[in-house]
Amino acid sequence: MYSFGIYLIAGLVQIASLFNAKAKAFVSGRRKIFSRLKSAFEANPSPIAWVHCASLGEFEQGRPVIEKFRRDFPKYKILLTFFSPSGYEVRKNYTAADYIFYLPWDTSSNAKMFVAITKPSIVFFVKYEFWKNYTFALKKKNIPILSISSIFREGQTFFKPYGGWYRAMLQNFNHFFVQNTKSEQLLNSINLKNVTVAGDTRFDRVNEVIQSAREISIAKAFKGTENLIVVGSCWSEDLQLLAPHINSSTGKLKFIIAPHEIKESFIREIETATTARTIRYSRANQESDLETYDVLIIDNVGMLSSLYQYGEFAFVGGGFGKGLHNILEAACYGIPIFFGNKNYQKFQEATDLIMRGGAFEVNDYSDFKSKYELLISRPENYLLACEVTKSYVAENLGATDKILAHCHLLLGKV
Repeated sequence: MYSFGIYLIAGLVQIASLFNAKAKAFVSGRRKIFSRLKSAFEANPSPIAWVHCASLGEFEQGRPVIEKFRRDFPKYKILLTFFSPSGYEVRKNYTAADYIFYLPWDTSSNAKMFVAITKPSIVFFVKYEFWKNYTFALKKKNIPILSISSIFREGQTFFKPYGGWYRAMLQNFNHFFVQNTKSEQLLNSINLKNVTVAGDTRFDRVNEVIQSAREISIAKAFKGTENLIVVGSCWSEDLQLLAPHINSSTGKLKFIIAPHEIKESFIREIETATTARTIRYSRANQESDLETYDVLIIDNVGMLSSLYQYGEFAFVGGGFGKGLHNILEAACYGIPIFFGNKNYQKFQEATDLIMRGGAFEVNDYSDFKSKYELLISRPENYLLACEVTKSYVAENLGATDKILAHCHLLLGKV
């Protein structure tokens, strides 16, 4: 049934590739993949560490492990694979990996051939990646498989009375480095004891990014001495809530808005939604009086993590839509964080910070305004929220070191 399902999905994706750009990239990226793998690996004399990520988000969790593994085990080469085009197309030129490919479909023949060609010495599957045929082929060759930054929930099939086939798949793993104690307890309940609560490697990655944050002179000049909210990954739904707050805060509070997607139509939507003075980042160099503007619109990519350093508050977008954007970048700077209340529950850090008082989910403008004013009217509340976000990041650092310590036990110092 599993194999039939794989072939069925592969066929549907093949059909969808005729009409859909993402499906087309998914199919074309796997075309002649085994001949390309053979060409890449036939002359390789080095041991291989294979890291597999579903997409871009999982890559950010795998990245600190890749980079530390590379430092600790310099004789190894890194094979990085992706399942989704949204990961592969963005990171296909990532310099810390020696080989970057799409993962072929999880059929028995594909898995055997992939393992035979690449000959990995150790394998890391990130978060939710549990592939039956690949894990079985690796287990058969006695190749250690580590699940890193994984997280488990009671509703998953692994923990259902009828989930025996799926539980057998987990038995192929040598060790699980999970994000929380609940995941450990769930795995223990199905007699899997090879578990370490390591946390989420994203904390290590984000902390590295923050430590190397650059000064952005335009943002610094725009802020001046005023309080400021950095709005990261803003969507239209977020703007509907923010616009009245911007309009009512003129002269008292500034905003830096980084759209989720840099589109002219949305930038104009921001400009027309407010009565405040707005300026685009690309035009800010032409202004000598930046401090007189109320809103700075970021019309480029790549600087959001550094922009949070200028904020007294952060509003992180996506919570009203498909999913909350990364709130850890803001948390690293020790500032209170707001976000929409519709789609944040699956993000552990969001629920943790809400419970501790460092983050606040908001329903609409009125709700946002009341929670914001509660912080500014009572300095002790604001300072507590700042301390919560800062300490939350600090106490969750170190997952990467725990994983690498295990690698040293498995592989020795190479």
